Amino acid sequence: MKGMEETVEIATPKRTKEIIQRHGFSFKKSLGQNFLIDQNILNKIVNAADLDESKGALEIGPGIGALTERLARVAGPVTAVEIDQRLLPILGEVMQPYPNVRVHHGDVLKLDLAELFRTDFGTVDKVSVVANLPYYVTTPIMMKLLEEKLPVDSIVVMIQKEVAERMAAAPGSKDYGSLSIAVQYYSTPELVCIVPPTVFIPQPNVESAVIKLKVREQPPVEIPDEAHFFEVVQASFAQRRKTISNNLKARFFTKENREQADQLLEQAGIQPSRRGETLSLQEYATLSTVMWEAGVRAAL
Repeated sequence: MKGMEETVEIATPKRTKEIIQRHGFSFKKSLGQNFLIDQNILNKIVNAADLDESKGALEIGPGIGALTERLARVAGPVTAVEIDQRLLPILGEVMQPYPNVRVHHGDVLKLDLAELFRTDFGTVDKVSVVANLPYYVTTPIMMKLLEEKLPVDSIVVMIQKEVAERMAAAPGSKDYGSLSIAVQYYSTPELVCIVPPTVFIPQPNVESAVIKLKVREQPPVEIPDEAHFFEVVQASFAQRRKTISNNLKARFFTKENREQADQLLEQAGIQPSRRGETLSLQEYATLSTVMWEAGVRAAL
């Protein structure tokens, strides 16, 4: 265990309020700031990340450091990226006992994460992203982490419950969509727990969930072109009530060659009357491959 054993945990209502008041901090709704004040939930997040001193941890949006403190005690190098400059003095104070923690001021969506990994995690082979993410930028952050093919072992995050359910959804369910397919192409999702609003200051208006994404070393399907694959997926969900045939025709075919859409679907073993939410990841891979080999690209 690193740090001082006698340190009073940050993630309690009393300590959180004391830190906030002492620094004159006020919450910015525009930044989606909700600070966790529950030890049990923190335990579940950190345990799901399966960290030890041979692994690094990247935290996005550390707030006043409740989760950062826990990560510092169990992981090797810990890097926290905070967009709100007003929180930097607080983090500097509360992280003082932990020499393995670095705090960067910046917007994670604009950072060169590959360079950050080289500079901050050069001494470890595995890094987990562990965070209580601002809900308004959850999806862009998650997709950046997955698409940039960083040396990330797992992503354990607290996010809005409905978004977590979409990420983990199976084909045929109401939550299944293009986000489900994208997340499951890059990782294996697992819902860890549901989190009530009462464990935050201030309380959000929605339920939250902790989800773990175990990042895949290789995608589970073979495709000739990733960009084309995701265009096919996005097009298939453009209007959920429409059949996959009609959605594909609107995006990929002109009036002159619309009949080709049904032919390619049949070739891929997919009934044109099906809807996008019924297709599995493998079926989308097969369909995108058939379309790619037929020279079908998105219509301008």
